[in-house]
Amino acid sequence: MPHLEGSCHCGAVRFSVSSRAAVPYMRCYCSICRKTAGGGGYAINLSGEAASLSVDGEEHITVYQAKGSGRDPEEVSPARRHFCKHCGSALYVFDPRWPELLHPFASAIDTPLPAAPESVCIMLEFKPGWVQLPPDADRADCYAGYPDDSLADWHRKHGLYEETDGEPGAS
Repeated sequence: MPHLEGSCHCGAVRFSVSSRAAVPYMRCYCSICRKTAGGGGYAINLSGEAASLSVDGEEHITVYQAKGSGRDPEEVSPARRHFCKHCGSALYVFDPRWPELLHPFASAIDTPLPAAPESVCIMLEFKPGWVQLPPDADRADCYAGYPDDSLADWHRKHGLYEETDGEPGAS
């Protein structure tokens, strides 16, 4: 299983995580990702194994839980977005509803990542008018909300999911 190394801009925080789904293909245009991590109008999260997370400089991390991510504008999201409290770099998201997963921001990863064979654009109902979709965006891969396929499903469909021993399909 690939091992990803990441860091913040100022170097106060370094982290590593194992990932079976490390191709940065899904562009999220939700207001939370866009405003907290998406200078281009979107952010890209990867999938990681939460149990494998190792952090140096954890004391330099602050956590943000967004309000208004659901139907109730006062509801606080359980998802915890981790940032460097010095330089503001978005590092990763952890959501206790899926405790086995961790979602590092591709922009925080220092390990070379493979180019995606295609992009999927999600949460387009929140995309502001100034944000342009990629010129090669296939409308079939653009979603107002979440797509039916998970990160793992997409990677499996493209033969890019790293199976481990004991899993169906592992070689």
